[in-house]
Amino acid sequence: MADRRAEENAVTGGLQNTSIEDFDRPMKPKTSKFAIVCALLACTTSILLGYDIGVMSGASLFIKENLKISDVQVEVLAGTLNIYSLLGSAFAGRTSDWIGRKYTIVLAGVIFFVGALLMGFATNYAFLMVGRFVAGVGVGFGMMIAPVYTAEISPASFRGFLTSFPEVFVNVGILLGYIANYALSKLPLHLGWRFMLGVGGVPAIFLTVGVLFMPESPRWLVMQGRLGDAKKVLQRTSESKEECQLRIDDIKEAAGIPPHLNDDIVQVTRRSHGEGVWKELILHPTPAVRHILIAAVGIHIFEQASGIDTVVLYSPRIFDKAGITSSNHKLLATIAVGFTKTVFILVATFFLDKFGRRPLLLTSVAGMVFSLTFLGVGLTIVDHHKSSVPWAIGLCLAMVYFNVAFFSIGLGPITWVYSSEIFPLKLRAQGVSIGVACNRVTSGVVSTTFISLYKAITIGGAFFLYAGISAAAWIFFYTLLPETQGRTLEDMEVLFGKFHRWRKANAMLKERKQVDGDDNNNAQVC
Repeated sequence: MADRRAEENAVTGGLQNTSIEDFDRPMKPKTSKFAIVCALLACTTSILLGYDIGVMSGASLFIKENLKISDVQVEVLAGTLNIYSLLGSAFAGRTSDWIGRKYTIVLAGVIFFVGALLMGFATNYAFLMVGRFVAGVGVGFGMMIAPVYTAEISPASFRGFLTSFPEVFVNVGILLGYIANYALSKLPLHLGWRFMLGVGGVPAIFLTVGVLFMPESPRWLVMQGRLGDAKKVLQRTSESKEECQLRIDDIKEAAGIPPHLNDDIVQVTRRSHGEGVWKELILHPTPAVRHILIAAVGIHIFEQASGIDTVVLYSPRIFDKAGITSSNHKLLATIAVGFTKTVFILVATFFLDKFGRRPLLLTSVAGMVFSLTFLGVGLTIVDHHKSSVPWAIGLCLAMVYFNVAFFSIGLGPITWVYSSEIFPLKLRAQGVSIGVACNRVTSGVVSTTFISLYKAITIGGAFFLYAGISAAAWIFFYTLLPETQGRTLEDMEVLFGKFHRWRKANAMLKERKQVDGDDNNNAQVC
């Protein structure tokens, strides 16, 4: 594919030698407000997950007291949403290939709304778990489809900025959940936690209505042979007419549509509804696809295995173990966790396309290793002293905030940006769904075992374990994950396939780009 394009460029010169990034350099590109609005609406699905995680951290305290359930039941209640969301993410890839990205987002909002209502009206633990199951399926759909849609509608020049929105909205949802905990904690015991959970259905209503006004993904439209509709969307989300044409040409080539076909509706040899994808992705992958799959699955697993959900979901318990006894103080300290995550994720969105994925990712994980290690030290000291140790309490608080801050500047947003941009077009929906499924399973295992884990190896030992996992993650990322900043979605297969020798492919791409640029200049001189 790349060689054929190079030959065409050598013959035609001019525009064909120009990549999307080349249009960004002569002048500062205008920001596509339409693309930003579409990304914002799509990523509202992530608020649903964030709110549920945040609100459950406080609601579980009141549920345990009101329904008289055990710690094991609290673990199951808090953590199984992630297991249930596995079902949603597993079906979301095929569903989005069948009915489109847009209506898959609508489906996610409807399912979560039903789940939130069921949890809000729950009369006992079993009823509550049914609502948890339904909400989890909706979360799974939303987590898979939001980054895919956002990546496919975004121009390359600020794709990292827009594709980080899902993680931004997760953090906004977490903060809203923490605030809801504090605001509704004064209600009668039997009403407070029900309102906390039921209010989560409100964003789902706005999501479902708002998404109806969004366009469909241009890449999905091309895969269905609807070139006219795809061009209309790309004209509104590209920064120039030239970039619009480049994007449509790239997508057509990736979808196997001949360049000379430019009608509004074209015949696609085999319309993509996800058929045959699993064979190319799992059974007989090329070296590039195998590398991409390993990278995507690895970054998703390590994101959750680092223990971030235990910090977010069990913050009140961690603060209790650190020596903070007042319920109000624990909830206020937890709100500070949400505020810290939200602020730093917003900072990260502006750095992703400026500094690249790798520098932020490696810095983030190194900071997490540091903060988790010293959080373990602080909790161990508090645990071994019967009297209060103020400096150790302060250390624990600081390290919790450091941990969520470091997570939010790199590993949190980059996991979703990276995994959604590296898969080839026809494998993207299913590939991202595999990554999300691994993410949810790992999160479910970590969050449903945390209480049992710290009872077995102490609270400090649990965070030493997470620090060790984060150190292993740093080695994995440094070795196997190439930089993807500025690369078009359709060029990713060239960058992957050499595994730990990916730097050779990166150098080759840079050299090819430089040669194309020189050829273009020569053509203009002639």
